[in-house]
Amino acid sequence: MSDVHRVVVLASHGVYPFDLGIPTRVFGVADGRYEVVTCTADGRPVRTNADFSITVDHGPEVLRTADTVVIPPFGTTDFSRQTPVDVGQALAFVSPGARIVSICTGAFVLAAAGLLDGRRATTHWAAADVFREWYPQVDLDPNVLFVDEGDVLTSAGAASGIDICLHLVRKDHGSELANHVARMCVVPPWRDGGQAQYIVRPVPDATANDTSAARQWALQNLHLPLTLTDLAEHSRMSLRTFARRFNEEVGISPGRWLIQQRIDRAQHLLESTDLAVDEIAVQVGFAGGTSLREHLHAAIGVSPIAYRRTFRGALAQNR
Repeated sequence: MSDVHRVVVLASHGVYPFDLGIPTRVFGVADGRYEVVTCTADGRPVRTNADFSITVDHGPEVLRTADTVVIPPFGTTDFSRQTPVDVGQALAFVSPGARIVSICTGAFVLAAAGLLDGRRATTHWAAADVFREWYPQVDLDPNVLFVDEGDVLTSAGAASGIDICLHLVRKDHGSELANHVARMCVVPPWRDGGQAQYIVRPVPDATANDTSAARQWALQNLHLPLTLTDLAEHSRMSLRTFARRFNEEVGISPGRWLIQQRIDRAQHLLESTDLAVDEIAVQVGFAGGTSLREHLHAAIGVSPIAYRRTFRGALAQNR
């Protein structure tokens, strides 16, 4: 990918200023790979959900030039089952083949426009019940931070907009650039688990241990054949207590989390080293090259060799 990728952010009334600024903040430090512009449905100022309005330099016509369109969220008082007429007209400017991304309740705009019909999607967990009632034709998963359906992507609440933008950088240019962007934004390059960990639930005892030390220890020992018993013993908890607390804190099971970390480490080694697939498998704790191939294909749909060819080639072209 040698050309500058244009990201157009479509702001509507009630937009959250924090989320509106995420694309510029993330893509803006990606070494010149992206250009971000902001527009409104009619080119006029829009009110935010704060005590000010914003003025933009572009009207909806700029959406014709977008490689990626981002729909940021808006206040709950602005929810509607139907896409506002001006927003629907603006979306008509989006060129076929452009990637469309929503942040938080921006998914309501995509759903109302029919862009999520029959697809898996997510939105803020607090809006999940309303979303399901209004759009039963969408396969809503309120437990994840984002969903990538290829040409349409949706993300959960607020800061998950950062997660999905980093995911797009990683998808477009590999983890090396995504990690650089994350460092510049002072955020983790990948957050563990999904938004299930943020849903309101009884808070564990303040005096009780958490599982963070075990997770850190596991990351330092991924090459070992780690088991749930190993992690529980490291946390000085029973298996049952550890598994329950881990799910509360991370949002997924310890086993699924371990596989995710091993895949992430393997992807990094495939991009940054010339190690053989079997050697990478050993270093990240899979039983062998076959196991790595199966897990990587299940996670992202490609083989280790295909992944290396794609991202090593992309990195070389962009340097």
